[in-house]
Amino acid sequence: MDLHFGDSKPTDEERAAIDALLGPPESSWEGAARDEMRAADLRWARGGREARERRDLLLPGLHAVNDRIGWISEGALDYLCRRLTVPPAEAYGVATFYAMFSVKPRPATVLHVCTDLACAAAGAAELCAGVEARLGPGSGVGVGVERSPCLGLCERAPAALAVRAGDPVRTAVSAPTTVARAAEAASAPDSAPEEPPAAFAVPQAGDPSLMLLSRVGVVDPASLDDYRAHGGYTALRRAFALGPAGVIREVTDAGLVGRGGAAFPTGRKWQATASQPDRPHYLVCNADESEPGTFKDRVVMEGDPYALVEAMTIAAYAVGAHKGYLYLRGEYPRALHRMEHALGQARARGLLGEDVLGQGYAFDIEIRRGAGAYICGEETALFNSIEGYRGEPRSKPPFPVEKGLFGKPTAENNVETLVNVLPILTRGAEAYAAIGTPGSTGPKLYCVSGSVDRPGIYELPFGATLGELLELAGVRERLRAVLLGGAAGGFVRPDELDIPLTFEGTRAAGTTLGSGVVMAFDDRVPLPRLLLRIAEFFRDESCGQCVPCRVGTVRQEEALHRIAERRGAAAADDLALLREVGRAMRDASICGLGQTAWNAVESAIDRLGAYE
Repeated sequence: MDLHFGDSKPTDEERAAIDALLGPPESSWEGAARDEMRAADLRWARGGREARERRDLLLPGLHAVNDRIGWISEGALDYLCRRLTVPPAEAYGVATFYAMFSVKPRPATVLHVCTDLACAAAGAAELCAGVEARLGPGSGVGVGVERSPCLGLCERAPAALAVRAGDPVRTAVSAPTTVARAAEAASAPDSAPEEPPAAFAVPQAGDPSLMLLSRVGVVDPASLDDYRAHGGYTALRRAFALGPAGVIREVTDAGLVGRGGAAFPTGRKWQATASQPDRPHYLVCNADESEPGTFKDRVVMEGDPYALVEAMTIAAYAVGAHKGYLYLRGEYPRALHRMEHALGQARARGLLGEDVLGQGYAFDIEIRRGAGAYICGEETALFNSIEGYRGEPRSKPPFPVEKGLFGKPTAENNVETLVNVLPILTRGAEAYAAIGTPGSTGPKLYCVSGSVDRPGIYELPFGATLGELLELAGVRERLRAVLLGGAAGGFVRPDELDIPLTFEGTRAAGTTLGSGVVMAFDDRVPLPRLLLRIAEFFRDESCGQCVPCRVGTVRQEEALHRIAERRGAAAADDLALLREVGRAMRDASICGLGQTAWNAVESAIDRLGAYE
C-alpha cells in the first residue's frame, strides 16, 4: 500500500467532525499531535490493521465533513485517510464519485434543483433559470445552486432541496416549488414550511383494501405503540413460530419476486443465502431508489417506517444474518429522520439487539447514507459503496448470495420487496398468491407522475391494466405517451393502455414494468427534449468502469443533440448510429445501467415516431 499524504492540515471543525464519528485518535499515526506523551509512537506503529478494518467508515466520514463544512478539503480528506489508513488517491476517487460531495470550496448552503423528467415536464428549466438569476454568483446571497438529477419528489414536481452545512446539518424540501419558495428554503432552512405528511403522496390513503400502504396516513409514523396497535410485529411473531426454513417456504410458496425490476424469486435468493456455510451472513435493504420517477420507498419509510424494520428483521432471521444495512438515498432527509427514530425505538423496546422479542435471536440494523449515485442502486455497486470503495458494479459470478457484502453471503432486497413479506406471513402464502396473476402474485406499488391530476403512489393487484391505473390518477386529455419503468424503461402509446401491469404482460407488449414507474406526458411536453434529458442522465450516472457504457452513453447524447438540429439524411445516419451504439451497450455493458440506457430512446423512436 502506498500512502502519500500532503502537507494540508484539517481545521478544528473538520477534525471535530471526523473525531465525532471515529472517536479521538489513539496515536500520532492516526493524526494525533506528536507531543511528549506520545513518544512511544516514534518507536512502533499501532492500529494499522484495526484502522484498515474500518475502511467501511470512509463514506460516513465523508458525509460527516460535508455535513459540517459543506465541502471536503484536502486537509480533511488527508486526516480522514490517516484515521482509516486509506490511500488518499483512493479516498479522493470515492469523494469525487458522488454528486452530493464537493472537493472544491462552495457556499455552506446549497440548493439542489431537480431537472429530471417529472420536474422537466413541470417547468424545471424556467425554475432553474429564475433561481440562478436570484441566488447565483453576484447575488451576494451566499447560496450555491446546483442542477440535480431526480430528488424522488415526482408527485410534487417541480422540486428543490436546500442543504445548509453545520452542526447539525439543516435541510429543507420545497415541493412543489417556485423561485420565491426555493429562495426562501435556501435562505432559512429552519423556518421553511413543513413538508406535507406522507399520506399526501397516497391518493388511496385510508382505503381498507390496501395491504402495503394500509397504515400510511392511519398510524403515527413516530409511534411504535400505534404501529403495534395496527398489526405491527404480528408477522415477526409468526416468523419465529415457523422458523427460518418455514419463513423461506412461505415466501417461496407466495410467489414473491423482487420489486426492483429484475423480478428474481425472493424465496430462492433467501434459500441460497441461508444455505451458504461461510459466515457471517448479511442482509442489505436497498433504499437508494434513484430511478427518475421513483418515490415509493420514500413514502413507505416516511409513512410506515416500523414496517421496514420488522420486515428486515424477518428477512435476516430467515437467511441467518445478525447484521443488516439500510442503504438510504442521501436526498431523503425526512426518511432518514424517520428511520433513525424507528430504529432507536425498536432497540429500546427489545425489537432489535441481542435478544429480539426474547427469542434468543440477535439482529441490528445500521443506516448507510448514499450521496447521489444512481449506479449504487445496482446491488454489487451498493456493496462497494458500503465498504468504502467507488460504487462500481462487480462482475458476476460470484453472486451476492455467495460473496456479497464484505465477501460474505448476502441477501439484498429493496424496500417494497421486503414489506411484502409482512402480509405473506400474516395472511398466509396461499391467500397472498391468490392476489394478482399466477405469474405475478400479490399487490404492486406504482409511482404515477407527470400529466395526471392525482400523482402519487398507487397500490393495485398485479393484472390491472395501465388504463385502469391512469384512470385512478386522473390522466389528462391530449395524452402523448406513457413511460413505463423510468429512464431505463420504455414508452408506450395512448392506444396501448390495455397493457396488463404484470411482468409477463409488459414483456409480451415489448416493454417493461421495471420498479413500477408510470409517467404520463401530454402533447405539450416536447418529446425530443425528454429523450435528451434521459441521455444526459445516463451519461452523468455511468460509473465509467466499462467502455461500452462509458463511451456509449456519451455517443448517444451527442447523436440526439445532432438529430435535434438536423433533418433528412443526416438525421437518418445518426439514427442508425444510435441503434448500433444501443446494441453495443446492451450486449457488452457490465451492469444494468449500460444495458438499459438505450431502451427509452429506442422505444420512443420505434413506437412513438419521435423524430418523424
